[in-house]
Amino acid sequence: MPDLPTPKDAAEAALFSECWDAVLSYADLCTAGTAAATQLATEAFALGISEVRAAGTAAVRSSGRRRPRLPVIPLLLTAVRTTAAAWESGGQGTDLDPDLRLWLNSDKAARYTGLPLRRPLALRALRDLQEPDAALLWLAEVESLPLSVVARRLGLDPDLAGDELAQVRGLFRDRCHRAHLDTPMDAQCRSYARLLDAVTRSPAADVPPDLSRHLATCVDCAEAAACLRPQGGGLPAALAGGVIGWGGLAYLERRRRAAEVRLGAGRPERADFEGGEPKNGTNRARMLRGGLLAAAVLVSLLALAVSLMPFGSAHDGAAGGDAPADSSPVAAPAPSLPGLTTSPTASPTPTPTATKSRGTGKNPDPEPQGTTSSTAASKPVPDKSEPAGCEVTYHLDSQWPDGFQATVSVTTADALDGWQVAWSFRDGQQVGQMWDANVAQNGSRVTASAADYNKSVRAGSTLTFGFLASWKETNSPPYAFALNGRACTKTG
Repeated sequence: MPDLPTPKDAAEAALFSECWDAVLSYADLCTAGTAAATQLATEAFALGISEVRAAGTAAVRSSGRRRPRLPVIPLLLTAVRTTAAAWESGGQGTDLDPDLRLWLNSDKAARYTGLPLRRPLALRALRDLQEPDAALLWLAEVESLPLSVVARRLGLDPDLAGDELAQVRGLFRDRCHRAHLDTPMDAQCRSYARLLDAVTRSPAADVPPDLSRHLATCVDCAEAAACLRPQGGGLPAALAGGVIGWGGLAYLERRRRAAEVRLGAGRPERADFEGGEPKNGTNRARMLRGGLLAAAVLVSLLALAVSLMPFGSAHDGAAGGDAPADSSPVAAPAPSLPGLTTSPTASPTPTPTATKSRGTGKNPDPEPQGTTSSTAASKPVPDKSEPAGCEVTYHLDSQWPDGFQATVSVTTADALDGWQVAWSFRDGQQVGQMWDANVAQNGSRVTASAADYNKSVRAGSTLTFGFLASWKETNSPPYAFALNGRACTKTG
């Protein structure tokens, strides 16, 4: 496995810090194991940074019009896709997610590398923006960072960042409209192009029935509609799907959750980040500029400590159980960046993770954090005679014919240094992916355990995690919630 590139200077070191977590998060989605995720991320990061450096050198030498180019983070994410495709063609595809392998061998993947005028509109439009504008749009819409943080990262005036973002959205829409008109279309799509442009300019405009029917059957025009209406709330999904391709929506959700955790969503400290300078300038600046580096050191130390302890297979107790067979992986400990000095006490930049099991029934890379399925199977039944020390809220975020997304929030009366939240399903629901916690399921009983970055919870605080699951016929709310073996009072 190649080493990560060495930063040339402090500016490039900060750039590496900002980008590595995003690359590892997407590589984690693309692979079937933690070691493979780190390897894919490392190779893609080296490839992407070499492109960034080459583009910078070419820009210095060139005096003409700049070459269209993506901002750094989406460029690195496309490098993950390119590296994954090279793995598949080179016989290393068994380390990739099976759904990604199907996608890589389909016509959908060919759109991202084929004729330029056939590539997704969002990809073409983002490349056509000036790089600072494209970076502002991506960080705010896809990485889900608050404007105050984006402004500091890009050197913008925080008071004017909102206006600049609105202007960039308009520029992006114009680029999408121009790219849509340049795209080869059949006669029917061409006849709807002007009407689609007019309808999407106004958020309150009604879609005519004939255009609505056309959008329901034409993928290209539906994609154009999402890009041409940036004020409708669909811009983040259009950007992530159009630029990244496979797994774009899952990556979008991960980054949103990671931003919430990184900025302390739901905690008193969040006010430190709302406008102005952080109240604790040293620690906050270190977290924003050096989150990756601290994460690499801290997680590596944790992995080393765990490697010295007896540790069994992560699925020893669930090989014959009813645990789901296809959920998202947890990224392996991040390799440290060479040539940089970091403090292991800095706050890490987390990636929402979930345990991934494959058809072998084993995990060859036992994870140092969280709780395995065997632990969940032996979890004691809560003692109902004890007073409840927690309150739990279960919220069904969305539901479709065979699946749903839900969020669990638990308020604890006691301070915690590690936690497990367990519950039971009535109707055979199966959890497939979880973020901000590790998941294990034994029959109807599900156990969510803390990730490395959210083990500590203060008394009176609330911990939150979410998951995707499948259901059939009936999707009743879960029951018998317990926190660390003690029954919780369900409030919602």
